[in-house]
Amino acid sequence: MNPENDPRPWAVESSEYIHQLPWFTVRKEAIRMDSGGVIPNYFIFEYPTWVNVVAVTTEGQLVLIRQYRHGIAGVHYELCAGVVDPGEDPLVAAQRELLEETGFGGGTWSPLMTLSANPGTHNNLTHAFLALGVEVKQAQHLELTEEISVHIVSPERALGIVNQGEMVQALHLAPLLKYFLDRDSYNLADRL
Repeated sequence: MNPENDPRPWAVESSEYIHQLPWFTVRKEAIRMDSGGVIPNYFIFEYPTWVNVVAVTTEGQLVLIRQYRHGIAGVHYELCAGVVDPGEDPLVAAQRELLEETGFGGGTWSPLMTLSANPGTHNNLTHAFLALGVEVKQAQHLELTEEISVHIVSPERALGIVNQGEMVQALHLAPLLKYFLDRDSYNLADRL
């Protein structure tokens, strides 16, 4: 839906990279708005596509992880998540990340939602998937830079985690809450 009175896209008058590293790429743009406003220094953070997974076991339990996040110097609950490799399909990346980080796999997968961490400054999207009926397939296969503990929790405990502020990653909270909003429409028995 594009109402006639929607704001128009901005015109980019110039664009230059300020810094380019795999996890910190920033470009500066000079912007001219349709209204005549000018923003001489608008910064965009470039990231690869991200994925995350609301994973539900064959017993109806949720697969969550905990890991330390240095930006906020804390450990919290999260969904399994990761980066889409160049040329990789987001679904394949999500399945790979779940298997590597938790050892869970299989099940029936479907797209859940697509999100932006911050559409004002980030150029990437996060694709969230729902995986119903997952089972342990292997041991965790973590990278040297990953320290992740796996937690299998009941739906009630997962809601408690949310309500008690034990999950703070917004890109993980939104898909988990969407799952709970729509949970009655997911008949696990029909999908296995």
